[in-house]
Order: sequence, then structure tokens, then C-alpha cells
Amino acid sequence: MKIKAEQLRAQLNKHTHPIYLISGDEPLIVEESGDLIRQHLKTQGFNEREVLHVESGFKWEYLLECANALSLFAENRLIEIRLGSQKINKAAGKIIQEYVAHAPPENVLLIIADKIDTAGKKSAWFKSIEQAGVAIEIWPVESQQLPSWLKNRAASLNIQLNDEAISILCDRIEGNLLAAKQELDKLQLLKSDAPLTADDIIGAVSDNSRYDVFALVDAFILGQTERSLKILQVLKHEGVEASIILWAISREIRLLHSIKSGIDQGASYESLCTKHRVWGKKKQSLKQAAIKQDFPALEDMLRQCATADKIIKGMQAGDYWLLITDMILTLSGTRLKLTAS
Repeated sequence: MKIKAEQLRAQLNKHTHPIYLISGDEPLIVEESGDLIRQHLKTQGFNEREVLHVESGFKWEYLLECANALSLFAENRLIEIRLGSQKINKAAGKIIQEYVAHAPPENVLLIIADKIDTAGKKSAWFKSIEQAGVAIEIWPVESQQLPSWLKNRAASLNIQLNDEAISILCDRIEGNLLAAKQELDKLQLLKSDAPLTADDIIGAVSDNSRYDVFALVDAFILGQTERSLKILQVLKHEGVEASIILWAISREIRLLHSIKSGIDQGASYESLCTKHRVWGKKKQSLKQAAIKQDFPALEDMLRQCATADKIIKGMQAGDYWLLITDMILTLSGTRLKLTAS
């Protein structure tokens, strides 16, 4: 049978199947679904676990050997196959079918794979699993679904988030559910009877490198040149990819350009903040930064972003770190005009 991830717990409570297939490209839900199956099997006496990683040269015949091998203590066993992005060829498919047809009662087979394409879902081996076991397809949480997902996830942790907090959290995690889990786990330390606000989220930004780029953005928006350069050096030292830093900078430049255009056209700043999802203390600092910058400088930096992107991708010679540093200096209020060559 084919079920959704949210149906898995109820299905496990009803019946233990001889084979489970989890496939999808959302790592958090894939891993949590696997954990749910493992925990359930432990309560059913499956105390042994053998993990097989499918890599180049993997012998699928070993699956049948595992199935036929008797445990030293005759205990129930979980055989877990980590398929990853590997494709199931015809020979491997036949072996899976053979296993499914003669699945030993003392074993449960769990296959964990990346998203399986349409051809794979139409294959005989996939259909045999659907008939004898359970196939769980994991679909990414779409951007319009993310606020609801975050709210429900937070509620399960007894965390209350107001709408602004959810919005800014959506913006910061960029659809990465693993990052969302980490942030919510940390927000548990701040939970109280009152809902957490946007300022609470901003103040509790993760210290890992994925989110330090936001500290960099906050620093140059506030005009803190020395701090901005220090954060940039830390990011470089920690091995944060230049493309991630460039993404954060270019996004902020486009935001400043949009805010400045809106102000010049007579739009209210509050409506612009709502439109661009600017919350909390950043509202005032962003307004001041937009007023200080002029359109030629912002447009020049957007061209620098394009140049830096080409250099990072090897499409053009030059030093992208110099361009990134130059933009940070300009954004924080210092004009040195460095060159990429």
C-alpha cells in the first residue's frame, strides 16, 4: 500500500509489514519516518539491525544472504538498505522481487531512497513492495504550506509563535526543514505562556554557519563596518561557501532597491515592510540604510554580484572575495572601490 508520512504512525499501530520503502527528497521527514519505523520494530522485538549502503559495485545477492542467515540468538532483525540516488536495475529488481515473495517472518526490510522517478514507480519491484508492504512517498513542503507546517511543528513542542515570528522564520530557513527543526529546538529554551515574536526569533538566530550570513547582513545594514568585516573573515575561516554569502548580500541589495523605490514613489514604509516581510527591529535600520544608499550605487552592486557569481562559477577570472568585501564596505557606509582582478 502507498501512504503519506503523516499516516505512518497510525499504520504501524495497526500492523507490522514485512517491507517498508521510504522515498523522497525531504531529508528531515525521510529520517523521522525511518526513526518511527525503527522505534516501532524495537517494541516488537526486532533487536538486531543490519545496514547495507548501496554504492558502486554493491552485490544485491547479499540481500538474499542476509535474509537466509539465521541470527545467532534467533532474534528478529531489521535489514535496512540505504539506496540513496542509486537506480534499481533489472537484476537488482528481480532480487528485490524474490525477497518480497519469500520474505522471512523474522525479518523486516526497510529501503530508504531519494525520490523515485515515474519509471521506477511503474517497475515490477516497486509494485511488489506496494502489494506486500508499505511505500511512503515524501513530498517537499511547499512555500505556501511552510507557515502551517512550522506552526504545527512548534505546537508539538509547546511553542507558541505569532504570525510575524512564523513569517520571519520562514524567510530565514529558506524551506530547509532540517534547519527549521534546529531552530525550533533552540526556541524551546525561550518558550513562555506568551507567543514568541519576530524580535524573539531574530535574537535567537542559530550560531551555525548557515545563519551567520544573517548576522553579517544585520551588521552592514546597521553600518557596523568593522563588525561586518570580522564576521566575513569568520565565515571564510569556517569554510562557508562564497555563493551563500553572495546570495545573502544580493538579496539585501535587491530589498534596499525595492524599499528605496517604494519610498520615492510615495508608498508608506509600513506597507513596504509588510510586502517585503520586514519585521521587528530591522524595520528602522533598513529604512535608514535605504535612505543612505543611492540608486547608482545599488545598481552597481547588483552588477558586482553578477560578476562575483561568474567568478565563483569559473566563468570569469578574478577575486570574488574582493568584490564581496567591496560590497560589504559600501553597504556599511565605507567606499573603497576594490577591484576583482
